[in-house]
Amino acid sequence: MARTTRPRPLDVEALFPEVIVHRRDAVRLHPRVGNPSTRESSLGGPLLWPRSQPWPRCDDDHPRTALSPPGVGSISLVPVLQIFAADVPELPFPTGMDLLQVLWCPFDHEYGYVPRPEVFWRDSSLVDVEAAPPRPTGTHNGYLPDPCVLHPERVTDYPNWDLPEGVADALEDRFEQLEEETGWSYWSHLSVSDGIKVGGYPTWTQDPFWPTCPTCNQRMDHLLTINSSEFDGESWRTWLPIEDTPATGTIWDLPYEERTRIQRPPGLMLGDMGGIYLFECLRCPDRPFAYHSDCS
Repeated sequence: MARTTRPRPLDVEALFPEVIVHRRDAVRLHPRVGNPSTRESSLGGPLLWPRSQPWPRCDDDHPRTALSPPGVGSISLVPVLQIFAADVPELPFPTGMDLLQVLWCPFDHEYGYVPRPEVFWRDSSLVDVEAAPPRPTGTHNGYLPDPCVLHPERVTDYPNWDLPEGVADALEDRFEQLEEETGWSYWSHLSVSDGIKVGGYPTWTQDPFWPTCPTCNQRMDHLLTINSSEFDGESWRTWLPIEDTPATGTIWDLPYEERTRIQRPPGLMLGDMGGIYLFECLRCPDRPFAYHSDCS
């Protein structure tokens, strides 16, 4: 079933033309529990992996936290995202590539105390099928996404935390007046899309942190966001898909288990309802990669 985000309840660009120049296209992936194959885009599903390439492992020293592994050893990375260009052509695929794969080590790492992701770009026509290794044991279930199929949907992002300070200051009174008159908040309802997505703006829960490319020293580009949830206690009014809307009442009137299946389909929990943001430098041929995380 497709997932459809409601049109914004107000015309953002008519109300605040100052944000038009900052708009960005995004693709909400809308993962939902399923049984994806290696030839399908998925979250937490099996990957199309070369038999000739050893499965990646993490040999880092993990910090001692409640989510640390028992003891020290080499740990298999786990599949997080697989996206084919046919499903999300908006991704900046390198020349000759049509497949993006994201894996991560499902234990806390010193940087951010979250899983450490790795990115692989491939030409799917040159890859044969190899099954993923067994999942590591002893890790936090919130770091092991349940297999999900994707339902990509194109939306428009306007900056939230990334709105330039001068623009935000100039619009502050109008934002407040709009919320008083209509009940709709630019920050929570009209700006940045929630959920797991490609492109657009990161859905920061703390101050923005854009990594700098180690090669060219320029700000890196946002590749994708992996969030713990599809929406939160405020943003659900805009970002809850039409197809998931209860026939009566609101999403918060549903039993906890049913609501969780809609709000957090893959079962991810990154910190306290946080997210991991992946970045690349599109100016440099070797596409340097970085990530950052935050939470409530």
